This record gives sequence, C-alpha cells and structure tokens, in this order.
Amino acid sequence: MKFRAEIDIMPLKALLDPQGKAVTASMGNVGLSEIKNVRIGKHITLEIDAENKDIANQKVTESCTKLLANQIMESFEFTLEEV
Repeated sequence: MKFRAEIDIMPLKALLDPQGKAVTASMGNVGLSEIKNVRIGKHITLEIDAENKDIANQKVTESCTKLLANQIMESFEFTLEEV
C-alpha cells in the first residue's frame, strides 16, 4: 500500500522564533498590524510504501525523529492517508 504523509514541523513554543518575530514586525508595514505572534515552520510531504497504516505511521514518526525535525528545538505532527 502507498501512503502520503503531510508533516508540519514548528519551533517549540518555549523558544524564540526569529523569522516569525521579523514577519510579525513587518505586518504593520503592509497594513496588517492586527496580525500578531507569527510562527514559521516547515511543511513536508512524502510518500511511503508500507504493508499497513500502522507501519507507515511508525516509519514517518521515525523519519521525523531521526532526520526531519530537530527535537531539541522543534515539534512535529502529521496526517497520513492512503493514496
């Protein structure tokens, strides 16, 4: 079976997000001063061949913890669907 994972990786809430801070500060310059607390992360899409959804879930979690997300500074969550 083939599955598609949609992964969102974000800086931990306790950590400063310099990119998000810069974008938040610039919102006023483009007439959007009511927008606050912008956080910037990564969105990753991948496909995986696996026997079932549980195995696919395990493999995506492993890819996030070992390679895609820096768990000291980032958190991740994902959705998984059969394609």
